[in-house]
Formats: sequence, C-alpha cells, structure tokens
Amino acid sequence: MTASRLPGADRMTAAASQVPSTLPGWEDAEPLVALVYRGPASSPGCPEAVAALLRASRWGFDVRYVGPGENTQVSTLALTGAAVYAQPGGGLLSHGYQHLRRHRTAIREFVHAGGRYLGFCLGGYLAGATPGFGLLPGDTDQYIASAAATVASADDTLVEVAWRGSTRTLFFQDGPYFWVRPSADATVVATYPNGKVAALVVGFGQGRVGVVGPHPEATGDWYADAGLRVDRLGVDLGLDLVDAVMTA
Repeated sequence: MTASRLPGADRMTAAASQVPSTLPGWEDAEPLVALVYRGPASSPGCPEAVAALLRASRWGFDVRYVGPGENTQVSTLALTGAAVYAQPGGGLLSHGYQHLRRHRTAIREFVHAGGRYLGFCLGGYLAGATPGFGLLPGDTDQYIASAAATVASADDTLVEVAWRGSTRTLFFQDGPYFWVRPSADATVVATYPNGKVAALVVGFGQGRVGVVGPHPEATGDWYADAGLRVDRLGVDLGLDLVDAVMTA
C-alpha cells in the first residue's frame, strides 16, 4: 500500500508563510504539534515524506515522530498535546492494524474531542472500520478491486485523479477508495476516473478526518526509484488536504 524508499525531503516544496492557528481551543498552543507515526505499521520513507509535507504547510507545525522506536509513544497523553495525528503509508492493512489496534480508542477519542487525523494510503485504510479506527461514516476498499479501475496491480504506478475538478497524476501503490453513507456531511476532495472517492474530508465528533488513497506527499525519489515519470509532483495537493482538515 505504499513505497519503501527514502523520502528525499530536501526536495519538498518550500513552506508557505506560517500563520498562527485560529482553531478553537488552540489559541495558546504555539506552535501546533503534529504527531507522525513511524514504526512497523509504516514503510521506510513514508513517515518522513508526511513529516516534510506538514513542515511545508502554512500551519507552523512542530512535527514529532511517535511509535515503538521513537522517544514518544502513541498514547492518550501524547495525543492530548497534539493538534494533528498523521498515519502514513505502510504495508498490508491486516499487518498495520495488528500493530495499531491497541491505540484505536485513544485515536478515536483524540479526534472526537477536536483533534485532526490525516491518513495517507494505509493511513486512509486505517480510518475505515474493517479493520480500522472507525473514523469514517462508511468504510474503505481497494481501488484496484473496484469496477472499471484504471490500475490493475499492486505494483508502484501512477494513477490519475480529479482533484477539485483538475486532472492530476499521482504516485499510487494499492491505495484505497472511500465510501460514505449518503447522509454523511463529507467533502469529496478527489475522485478516481471510475468515480470512486480518492480523497475526502469529514467530521468525527468535534474533530476532522482527511484521507487520501494515492500519495500526494511523494517526492521525486519515489517516482525515479520506481521508474515512473511525472511532470508535476503532488505536494500542492497534499498541502490542500492539510488545509482542508485543519480548517474548522
């Protein structure tokens, strides 16, 4: 569900102007803390790419890694001091959830109380319910298994999406699509060519959840290592998703 390569974070687009947060309850939290999972439920390079994306945003995040091998573990205490929890790409959903299932309640309570969740590829799958954290008013499934999918294998490849109406090409490796109940108040940010949802933002309690199936955070290294060519990286789309999930 993701690439296994170094992130090339030095190639990340320069950060936009940093602005103070205006989100309720965070007026005195400067800078905002963003936690990025790094551990056995992620693939090498994916946490670093997500961290670089967050640092490049206009929110002035203090980005910190959390996970079994980090100074800070995923916990209620760590999440209490954070504005965002980001779950990057990784391997199989079953393997990832095995490592993270004990944190399900803490993550759900964090978002429900007003926190933000960002999920990329495997992190998007994990926002679902079968299995997952149950943060969506619906669930996830494999795009490659959907009717009329434009990608047929789990290999590193490219996928075309319509992002807010504009056609873009992104790095893709067995990412999810998302479905939500018709009554859900969700914002569809991007769709695949067959109409399935590739990225969306939705509320969960007092918080917000942003998920994406492809990899807008992918750097040039990912494409080069996979022998893929793209005219334009998707960092601006990743930043758009960050803004969408952070805006109340």
